Amino acid sequence: MLSRTSLPERGGIARTAAYLGLLMLVAPLLLFFSGGPAEALTLCVPKADETACIAGTMGSRAEPISGVDVILTKPDGTTETQTTAEDGRFAFEVTEAGDYLVGVDPDTLPKGSELRPPSEASLRGPDGSIKVDNVQLGKSYGPTLAVRAKGFSTSTSKWDEFLQSSVNGIRLGLLLALASVGLSLIYGTTGLSNFAHAEQVTLGGMVGYGLVNLLGWNLWIGGLGVMIICGFTGWFQDRVLWQPLRRRGLGLTQMMIVTIGLSLAMQYSFQFFAGADTKRVVVEQATVRTFGPITITDRSLAAMAISAVFLALVGFALLRTRVGRATRAVSDNPALAQASGIDTDKVIRLVWTVAMALAGLSGLLYALVVNGIKWDTGLQILLLLFAAVTLGGLGTAFGALVGALIIGLVVELSPLVIPGDFKYAAALLILILLLLVRPQGLLGRAQRVG
Repeated sequence: MLSRTSLPERGGIARTAAYLGLLMLVAPLLLFFSGGPAEALTLCVPKADETACIAGTMGSRAEPISGVDVILTKPDGTTETQTTAEDGRFAFEVTEAGDYLVGVDPDTLPKGSELRPPSEASLRGPDGSIKVDNVQLGKSYGPTLAVRAKGFSTSTSKWDEFLQSSVNGIRLGLLLALASVGLSLIYGTTGLSNFAHAEQVTLGGMVGYGLVNLLGWNLWIGGLGVMIICGFTGWFQDRVLWQPLRRRGLGLTQMMIVTIGLSLAMQYSFQFFAGADTKRVVVEQATVRTFGPITITDRSLAAMAISAVFLALVGFALLRTRVGRATRAVSDNPALAQASGIDTDKVIRLVWTVAMALAGLSGLLYALVVNGIKWDTGLQILLLLFAAVTLGGLGTAFGALVGALIIGLVVELSPLVIPGDFKYAAALLILILLLLVRPQGLLGRAQRVG
């Protein structure tokens, strides 16, 4: 005979069984929709007179590459980024006709690999990206981005690779020298290690983006505007911050910590106001020129020439002008220079102004060479700047030039013999080994301690 409590128990078992059955039916749907967003990136349907699709695959169909950030540069210079799905696919929906560039963030590529540019120069962007010409609404376009392992390819000799890397190293060295010379002059005249100096490089690129891309200024006029604006920031910094701190007798260690705080403030200001994506100063494709085994863009050639001219002007000013001699006197012995009638505050303020102007110009040229500037660009090259200044000799402008050229060559040549991920470490290793032998740097003067 059944008890009264057995019926509720049977009802509970039935309900439990029903819930389990419903869960088994719904679970596959939940799994399907949970994996949907990754595949949704590859779905793009063009609409007549409304949208077009630029979709493709990273790698190949046989070996797709996932987790790579693909960057689309639009005709107005803005960018959009997507991460490739498991099948290596990406898709951008665009709403305006025009020319587009499709590239990748090299930091997201698999280790030991790099973007392989198209063999046709007309399809190749200045950073190895693919140019998609004359995009029309209502159509689909499908570039395929391939990668290759770093090192020597089967079609290129080691000598050709060496020549190409050497030219790239000289280019990087000149751009680093343009910024590190000012950093060295600041250290020489004030004894301050300015960790915010690299952010002035970023500021130069950002100001150039605003003047040239957003306001439509001519590139040459925009470059002059970058130098004026960045030079004013140097004058303003010394007038309202560094000079009052010096007069209050603040120690160099405390002032160095202030520069670190200023660096962080500038970095996150860039990210807040300009965003985290890459800003391109000039959207148009650069002309690629070939000199034997060396391939280089016209922008790189112009950047190298401009850097060399301004470095020569700085060297001439330091050696042949009255202001230059006063600057060297303050760098050698500030107390003696002041006792000799030199206004050290004016000299230091001039050094800050010129140093920031050169750093801003370096940032603009760097943005043109690498085809973009980001909020953390200065952070990426900060150690290279300090390595160049220390290698050449602290406080010596010509030493910073020599050190920057050496660092640039080491960074670009080291991937020929070691994995490319260690190229910055190789530059710092060279610095450490040299300082073990010559602590004062290449052109620095030995000083007695104690």
